[in-house]
Amino acid sequence: MAKKPTVADAQLILQLYDLRREAEMRKARNWWVVEFFPESADDLQRVSGAMGSQENAWFRQVLGYWGMATSFVLQGVLNEALFLQPAFSGEMFLIFAKVQPLLKEWRQKLGDAQIMRNVELVATRTKFGRERVQFLAKRVEMMKQKRAERKAS
Repeated sequence: MAKKPTVADAQLILQLYDLRREAEMRKARNWWVVEFFPESADDLQRVSGAMGSQENAWFRQVLGYWGMATSFVLQGVLNEALFLQPAFSGEMFLIFAKVQPLLKEWRQKLGDAQIMRNVELVATRTKFGRERVQFLAKRVEMMKQKRAERKAS
């Protein structure tokens, strides 16, 4: 992988960004960011196993997108430093922060040690990434608390 991002890296980032703008993908991303707050591996299992439901489609669409995008980084097709810029990958870190505490148990329940593996590798293999995950894990907890307060009122 080139040390400096290239024009081809920038073009790929723009293409990936453009895919995120598709109407159904926007709905899927909104569901993940605003509505879906799994509390247990069973919550992940319930949605991932609810084939045919809208939530399952959104679940798979977003995880598939970030799995594909991170595979480009892991295979050296896309510059990692450019990919990790919060303006592009902030959402990936937020989604990973929601799932990370449940990931080990969810993988065991599924019998699939590779689920979200690409995302995990890219999100945690740099100091910046690990710090970003920690930061967003705190943000997720704040979001959960605000949701609970809204529901209680």
